[in-house]
Amino acid sequence: MPISAQPPVFQELVDLLADNANPDRVLAFRLSDDRQKKLDQLLERQREGTLTDDELSELATFEQFEHVVRMLKAKLLQRRAAS
Repeated sequence: MPISAQPPVFQELVDLLADNANPDRVLAFRLSDDRQKKLDQLLERQREGTLTDDELSELATFEQFEHVVRMLKAKLLQRRAAS
């Protein structure tokens, strides 16, 4: 989905962050080891079909976060390519 087709609520946040962020730091961003381990555990439990409701909600939060980060990185890469 093109950046311009994203939900407006996400797009406003991405625009704000892109205007004020250090592009190199954002593009290098990765989850901390602890957060990545937690995400991996949730994904494994999802594959097993053993997620609790709370874990399902936590996984959904990770997915939303990842979506915003990807949008931000894409916008920064577009700006970099245009300059």
